[in-house]
Amino acid sequence: MDRNQATGLILFAAVILVYSFFFASAPEIPEVETTTSTQTESVQSNAANQPALTETNSGNDSTMDAARLAKYGVLASMTVGEEKVLTLENDLIQVKISSKGAQVKEVILKEYKSWEMKPLELFNEESSKMDYIIESKNGPLDLNDLYFTSSVENGQNEDGVKTQTLTLKSGSESGQIIQTYTLADGSYEVKKSFEIDRYQGVFTGNALALTWEDHVIAQEMNLAESRRQSRLNYYTTSGSFDNLGAGDDLEQETIAEPVKWVSFSQRFFTAAMIADTDFQNVSITQSTPEDSSIVRTMATSLSIPLQDGKAGFTYYFGPDEYKTLKKVTDGFEDNVDMGYFFVSWVNKYIIVNLFAFLEKFFTNYGVIIIIIVFLIKLALFPLTYKSYIGMAKMRVIKPEIDELKEKYGDDATKMQQEQMKLFSKLGVSPISGCLPMVLQMPFLFAMFFFFPNAIELRQESFLWATDLSTYDTFFNLPFTIPFYGSHVSMFTLLMTVSQIIYTHFNNQLTTATGPMKNLGYIMPVMFMFILNSYPAGLSFYYFVSNMVTFGQQALIKLFVDDEKIRAKVEESKLKNVDKKKSKFQQKLENAMKAADNTRKK
Repeated sequence: MDRNQATGLILFAAVILVYSFFFASAPEIPEVETTTSTQTESVQSNAANQPALTETNSGNDSTMDAARLAKYGVLASMTVGEEKVLTLENDLIQVKISSKGAQVKEVILKEYKSWEMKPLELFNEESSKMDYIIESKNGPLDLNDLYFTSSVENGQNEDGVKTQTLTLKSGSESGQIIQTYTLADGSYEVKKSFEIDRYQGVFTGNALALTWEDHVIAQEMNLAESRRQSRLNYYTTSGSFDNLGAGDDLEQETIAEPVKWVSFSQRFFTAAMIADTDFQNVSITQSTPEDSSIVRTMATSLSIPLQDGKAGFTYYFGPDEYKTLKKVTDGFEDNVDMGYFFVSWVNKYIIVNLFAFLEKFFTNYGVIIIIIVFLIKLALFPLTYKSYIGMAKMRVIKPEIDELKEKYGDDATKMQQEQMKLFSKLGVSPISGCLPMVLQMPFLFAMFFFFPNAIELRQESFLWATDLSTYDTFFNLPFTIPFYGSHVSMFTLLMTVSQIIYTHFNNQLTTATGPMKNLGYIMPVMFMFILNSYPAGLSFYYFVSNMVTFGQQALIKLFVDDEKIRAKVEESKLKNVDKKKSKFQQKLENAMKAADNTRKK
């Protein structure tokens, strides 16, 4: 569900909820050419095992054709060599880097599998292409045309964590180009640096120009949901987060101000670049291909400023896990959509922490969801109690309201005025049953954003659901129902039935009559169609929530009967016999009289 759909759904649901209670109460990438066969070389833990740094030029100037010399000048010898693939890895990720161009070719996340239970390749050389261009006196130079030699060094970062640094050099007698990759244990971040050593007068540009295009590989079974949750995100140096939308059409944007980071974020995983200082001249593009193996095609072009021939930035290749992303850099956690401001605080400060805490004691996420429901319902019980009492008060004064309807039924304005007098006299508020329910709505709608983006539920099973992060298929239909699909989600059906039962029970507690009494049944049916293709964890949460709420109200009913509530109403009636109207009541009554006089004229 994109934000426009979510907005419409939230507004629709909010209107029905408030209205009901109130009135009831009252293109393919070309392959990189190689001059020789590709070999794979793993980075060893001991630097002594690495080949010694040698000049990459193969042959001599006499064997180089004139065209190569004309195109590359003093750099011509650096464009001849043998491509090797080097592997940099820790316990979390494996990054393969080519000695041709010193660019990342492939990233594998070691703790995760694709929905087909294959190694999870975040991207590879067929799906992703990076071009780094720098201006030289012979014209634009693509670093992918250069061959580099490698060495590795083991060390520690400032926090004492073990690191591996892969250094790739390409040079001649005039100077050298040095690129390094540093990966720390237990990290998804790969720090990269670029340096031009000497080559005075050869390079004329003061920035590296990057073009990165990625055909984002589908990692989940539900392609439609993956596309809904995929975004090309960015964060400016002024602290502003934004993204391209989730539509299928081609979208393009040129960002006016410097950018701190750019990310290709699919549903549960992100590939990103984070500037040491800033990225300049950033343009982004996003489109949706017809190929079902590709979620989206995302691309960015940007400039990385060079200072004294040096530049640095960080790659992030990892999961969209909120707490992990929050440690990366400012605003990076926004790659996980936690919802609008009025519900995001529920997810960021309550649900995320609850999940993290309960994961320490429970491995079954169905059980964790049940516990979270009970904890939230326990915390919100005072509001549930007040809502019940408010509706019960309206129910016990129904005879008085019916009398007013018989007496002033033909005069709506007079009827409203008399109802207000009655409510004031009896100490009853027509919204007392509705308001506590409205205050609980942020928790209700926060789950719409949390569960579709919760990587914690990915490939976690519970009962008949093999994966709580996608819909549970109890059985398949031989046909497709519009807006519903060709499968039946049992958790969604259970949620619908429980909501209908709850609505029926709730109607017994209110003064709803006629069409208003049936209005509450519309939402469960609507949600049955919407949630059928949503994560099973979301439907299961709502099902358990409905059952707990039903149980709470049944428990309240055992201890609070209508006779006690009626006695309190009568007590308020005696106290308010000589009570004067408040200024607000008087102004409201005058406004209603004025509106009635205008209508009659």
